[in-house]
Amino acid sequence: MHVREVLRRPLMTEKTNIQADENNQFAFEVDRRANKLQVKDAVEASFDVSVEKVRIINMPARIGRRGRRVVIKKSAWKKAIVTLAKGDSISWVEGV
Repeated sequence: MHVREVLRRPLMTEKTNIQADENNQFAFEVDRRANKLQVKDAVEASFDVSVEKVRIINMPARIGRRGRRVVIKKSAWKKAIVTLAKGDSISWVEGV
């Protein structure tokens, strides 16, 4: 898998902003086939930082409804929480 295929998008929520400020951790949606080593290589290559730790969480599919009869299924996805070394930061997250 190519480095650019691993990272799908950054996750920007209140909780991830707090993690970025306090623990130097950043969250990304990643490809379902990606493992920890591929995520580490992709973040280091894309943002020129050094990664200390990667945690991966498989998020389950969710079923929702619109009205009584219309059923909507949101597919499962994978989330990675990346801890960076002290002194490193991802610049696009700062000041948001």
